[in-house]
Amino acid sequence: MRMLNIAVFFTCLAACGGPATAPEEAVRLWVQQGHEAVEQKERRTLVKMISPAYTDARGNSRDNIENLFRLYFLRQHNIGLLTRIEELHVIGDSAAELVLVVAMAGTNDGVFGFSADAYRFEMELEFDGDEWLLIAARWGEIGGDVH
Repeated sequence: MRMLNIAVFFTCLAACGGPATAPEEAVRLWVQQGHEAVEQKERRTLVKMISPAYTDARGNSRDNIENLFRLYFLRQHNIGLLTRIEELHVIGDSAAELVLVVAMAGTNDGVFGFSADAYRFEMELEFDGDEWLLIAARWGEIGGDVH
């Protein structure tokens, strides 16, 4: 279940909205890249999207997240996502706050042969000069606490 949580928050397509600024559009592309990387189970691509200084309230580092991806991708045969950006705020062209709602389904060797969940993710990104990187995140199941 924890693996699903970690994988999900990288899996987002940008929702349609009004006119986007250049940094906002770049963040939306970052989200789309994460979405595609999860569905293709490209762990290395996802890890490159995370700052080496990443930390979260659960005590995870970038290395912890990479290990969680590795385990989750080994357990799931196929992964499908439905995502929606609820909020996107770019701050001074170098920071962004992103709230995502993600539904994820995967096929596996479990009792029913699949798993599905929905989560809300609150993410903080920074622009390090040439790319957007995730620096912190909080998440929880829809209707539950986000931490």
